[in-house]
Amino acid sequence: MTGTRKSVAFLFLLPALVLLGALVMYPIGYSLVRSFFNASGSSFIGFDNYETLFTRDDTKAAINNNIFWVVLAPTIATALGLIFAVLTERIRWGTAFKLVVFMPMAISMLAAGIIFRLVYDQDPEKGVANAVVTSVHDTFVSSSAFPKAHPRPDADIAGKAGGPFLTKEPVRAGTPVLLPLVGVAPDQMPGGAKPAKAAPATSGKVTGTTWQDFTLGKGAGKKNQVDASEVGYPGMRIEAVKDGEVVASTTAADDGTFTLPAAADGARLRLPQANFEEAYNGVDWLGDKKFFTIHLGGFDLYLNIVTTSIMLAYVWMWAGFAMVLIGAGLASIPRELLEAARVDGATEWQVFRRVTVPLLAPVLAVVLVTLMINVLKIFDLIFIIAPGSSQDDANVLALQLYSSAFNEGNEGLASAIAVLLLLLVIPVMWFNMRRLRREVRR
Repeated sequence: MTGTRKSVAFLFLLPALVLLGALVMYPIGYSLVRSFFNASGSSFIGFDNYETLFTRDDTKAAINNNIFWVVLAPTIATALGLIFAVLTERIRWGTAFKLVVFMPMAISMLAAGIIFRLVYDQDPEKGVANAVVTSVHDTFVSSSAFPKAHPRPDADIAGKAGGPFLTKEPVRAGTPVLLPLVGVAPDQMPGGAKPAKAAPATSGKVTGTTWQDFTLGKGAGKKNQVDASEVGYPGMRIEAVKDGEVVASTTAADDGTFTLPAAADGARLRLPQANFEEAYNGVDWLGDKKFFTIHLGGFDLYLNIVTTSIMLAYVWMWAGFAMVLIGAGLASIPRELLEAARVDGATEWQVFRRVTVPLLAPVLAVVLVTLMINVLKIFDLIFIIAPGSSQDDANVLALQLYSSAFNEGNEGLASAIAVLLLLLVIPVMWFNMRRLRREVRR
């Protein structure tokens, strides 16, 4: 059209073609050829690497997780971006909100991984997620102050580790009962604990003391006796049991003393398991617990908690990206169409569902496809966030490619994974290019 000779045009394109060939086409071709050779590249093995890819446990786990990554992460990020974009149009401080939501995009994947590794720390003193979960839990459910307590071997009370503990013989009214326990560190005793006292004998009632039968110092204190230096177990629940039925119950005072009515005469005293339950320590966000499993012939699809936790970190980063693109598309929608729908009596939900979303469909498709391509290459977040104990459960194809090539030294399998990733990306790219061509024709 411009009269430029083809040879001149070719010369201008040559540097780009050389770079494209050296950085894209050659690696693709080499990976394809290398995938048909063994780990060392010394012998041709055909499709064995591809068979391994779909039969070995770690590679199957990677494929399983990639399926959920492609389906869930882009969809959730796009949906949140749409909600944020629509809502920020209606608030005065929408620009500030967009800035805050988009800010994680300025953080590298490595930094985000370190941040969320701390957020998901199991220790509520360190991990923000478990600090919130345990605070809410402890608001409604009180945990035991004596999770490590247990009877002395020579005490008149016994039971399995963690409770419940039961007196060996029935108790009698008027005879004080001693329930000595050990196992609670002095600095872990409840703040209200007071020096233990021997309960006085009371006619017609069962009295006793439950206390920490331990005194610091070698040879200090006497076993199965209440010493002045020892403290009681405040709040310890004591039940009187006859023929498997609880006939009376009470809780110990701050000095460990307790009193039961006459109905407890002849019963055995029980310290229920609730007294010794471990304190709630939150959720194992980076564990291998599975939410659900879908059986598909010989292949099981499952979603575990560590993959879900890492997805949330990804959504935190990329929801802002989706919001900005969708917000730009939303600004280009003619306001007359929205106002016309409202004048015709449509509710805000109907306007959103029947007008806004259809008009934003091209933008939503761009965002969704971009994020789908992005998650197929996800590597950094999994490598940083997932601990070694559950990294195999959070495995994805990009991470498996790295492990196969550099940890195992199996370049043949790594090349097969690279080819599989290319095959997965091609349909998404083809869809995107076809959609763009339709947009150009319009």
